[in-house]
This record gives sequence, C-alpha cells and structure tokens, in this order.
Amino acid sequence: MGKSNIERFDFFYHLLRSYVGFWHNYIYYRKVIVFGKERIDWSVPNIFAPNHQNALMDALAVLCTLKKQLIFLARADIFKKKFVSRILYAFKMLPVFRIRDGYENLKQNDDTFHDTFRVMQHNTGIAILPEGNHAGFRRLRQLKKGICRIAFQAGEASDFKMDVKIVPVGLEFSHYWLFRQVLTVVYGHPISVSEYYDTYRENPTKGLLELRDRLSLELKKVMVHIEDEEDYEAIDELRSIINGKYSDSIRYPKLFRDNRLISKVNELRVNDPEEFRKICGESLDVRDLSSRLKLTYRMLSKKRHPLGWLVAASLFLIVTLPVFVAGSLLNFVIFQVPAIQALKMKDKAFISTARYGITLGLSFIIVPLYVVLAFVLISPWWLALAGLVAVPVLGILAWNWLMLMRRTVGGLRIWNFRRKNNRRYIELQNTFDDLRLRMVRL
Repeated sequence: MGKSNIERFDFFYHLLRSYVGFWHNYIYYRKVIVFGKERIDWSVPNIFAPNHQNALMDALAVLCTLKKQLIFLARADIFKKKFVSRILYAFKMLPVFRIRDGYENLKQNDDTFHDTFRVMQHNTGIAILPEGNHAGFRRLRQLKKGICRIAFQAGEASDFKMDVKIVPVGLEFSHYWLFRQVLTVVYGHPISVSEYYDTYRENPTKGLLELRDRLSLELKKVMVHIEDEEDYEAIDELRSIINGKYSDSIRYPKLFRDNRLISKVNELRVNDPEEFRKICGESLDVRDLSSRLKLTYRMLSKKRHPLGWLVAASLFLIVTLPVFVAGSLLNFVIFQVPAIQALKMKDKAFISTARYGITLGLSFIIVPLYVVLAFVLISPWWLALAGLVAVPVLGILAWNWLMLMRRTVGGLRIWNFRRKNNRRYIELQNTFDDLRLRMVRL
C-alpha cells in the first residue's frame, strides 16, 4: 500500500489498526465513551476535524473509535526521509506543507490535494487537525483555513457537485497523560460545505472565513472550551471540584456537565462579578489546600468515612497484596518502564503519546515472548492459555488495587483529621462543601 492507492482497503493495515484500537480502547484507557457516530453519513465524503490538545493521542482517538480506514493529513517535515515516508504512506498519512517548510515547497500541496480528492471520490474519510498544532489546555484556538480550503477545492474540482461534509469531533481526556483514564469522543453534527459554495464562488476569502467560523462554533459545542484566559486555572479546577465524580458517567458524560458549568460561570462573570471572583478564589484555595493535605475531591465529596469500612478495606488490601505484586511484576516492563521514560519528556503534551507508543511497541516483543514461555513451561495447553490471559487481567487488578489503596489511605487520613479537629481540614471541607452548594444553586 502506497501513496498512489492509499484510499484502498488494506488488510494488513486493518489487522494493525484492530490491535492498536484494542490497546487504546481497553488497555491504555479504562473507558472510552463515544457519542454521535450515528450522525455520520458514509455515502458522502467526510472530513473529520477534532480539537488538538494531546499530541498524537488526538488522532488515535478518532482512528480507534471509527471502523473505517481514515486518511490523516500530517505536517510535511516528518516525510523528509524516503524510508519514513513509505511507512507513513502505509499508515495512510499524507503530507501538508506549511510556509515554515519553505515557500518553494508549498506547490507540493497540489499533489496532496489530488490525492485527497481521489480519496474523497471513494467516500473514504479524511482526518485533519484544524488547529494546526497542539496545546495542553481546554480551549479551542484559532483554526487554520487549510481544512476549509481542501473542502472547497474538492467542491471546485467536482464542479461544485461533491457533497463534502466536515464533521466536528470533540475530544476530552479526564487526564492528559495518566494511565487508565477516561476518554470522551463526541462526533458533532456534520457541516455541509455545499451551503457555502455560492459564497465561495462569489468571494473565496469570505467563503473560507465563514466556513471556518462555523466549524469553530460547532467544535465548541462538543468539547470543553474555557474562553477566559485570565481565570482559566480557576474555572478548569472548578470542573474537577463539581463534576469530577462523573468522569465515568455514560448517560450524562462529564464533558456535557462541564460545558453547562462553564456556561453558568460565564453568565455569573457578567451578572455578578463579585460572586464570580469569590468562586474563582475559592476554587484555587481548594486546589492548593487539598494538595497540601493530600486529599482528592472524591474523598472530600464523601459524607462519611466509617472506620469499619476503612479497616475492612485495609484487611482486604493486605490479603490481596500478592495479586498487586504479581500484576505489577508481570506488567512492569510494558507499563512502568515507559511511564518513567515518558515523564522525562520536555514537552508534557507528548507524555501520553510516548507512554502509549512505547507500551504498544513493547507489547509486540513482550507478548510473543510470554506466549513462547507459557507454552514451553506450562502444560497442558489450556492452562498455558489461561496463564497468558491472566497477565493483562492481573495488571488491571493491580491498578485497581492501587486505586483502592489510595482511597483507603485518604479515608484514614480524613478520619484522623476529623478525630483531631484539624483546623486546615475543617477549613478545606467547609470551603469545598460551600463552593459545591453555591454552584448547584446557580
């Protein structure tokens, strides 16, 4: 599979994508929540446009939640070496040249356009990250016009008969680089580019700007967008304080709860600036004090921390400690080594990409090695197979053990704070409860 036939179905790519998707959806993330796939019309050419906050994990979020073999447009500088470019073409990626790549190279975008037009003629989906580069904060930045230009060029090449759809895709990560987090993917209402054909024919610049503004508006509906730069930290923290416990909710996902919360806060900023400032201040106070006391918001949100339950949980942790040790040791190379290496990266936005990529790469070595060892050292065959299945299961159980241990230690810490009437804890709990109550009343 190469550039000339990149739009065709590739069985080897299908197998690889299936494995990458399994690792992404069930191993790396503990839950992937997807909404809106039913809105996609695969009988027409689609351009998928996700927000870009978490480096290559954004592209993977789209790739691993759709069963189609999408074509991704990526920056051209990674295609410089022929060997690398062949691999990227095999992975169904096409280059896009920017001014920083040299003005003389921009002409090569004509070749990319011809390839993307051929792809769209076959109704194979294309994915473009319209912000151009990533940024690790929850705000949609100014979109580049490239995605709109490609859509209009496809229409123009078909004498404006091609019904191109741009699908806004909202991505929300419960944490950008921690393991076993929650990813929410929302496919928004497709934008019919044909609605802007008349404007584009009369004034191309106006058509590009109107379509870009429409895409920006639709993207903000399906992602967490905090417009306020001055109070960004306070509002972002408020999301966790109020809605953190809903991270796993499928019926009413945290992403939508966060958008509703942000909308209320924005209204409060206009209608009652004094109350807005007080809420922002308390949000940061709760963050700082909970960090000093080593307490999470989920611990603070629990009304009771009965000693009986904490003792029972502690005994359970002691009894199941061998499960944690076994799961950690068997999965140490695949998960812990990459985590240590990834945290050394200068650009924090690439931590999750590096962590996922290294774990996935190591799995191609460790998994076959475990298969060989299992069937050589264990018999009969069904027992060896059970041992293989037990390895990832024990790894996930080890992670759950660690989470329970943290909750139990936090609960014991709160129980001890209450027993001693710790002044700082009482201040934190009162501020936390008051903040949540005031937000509910808004």
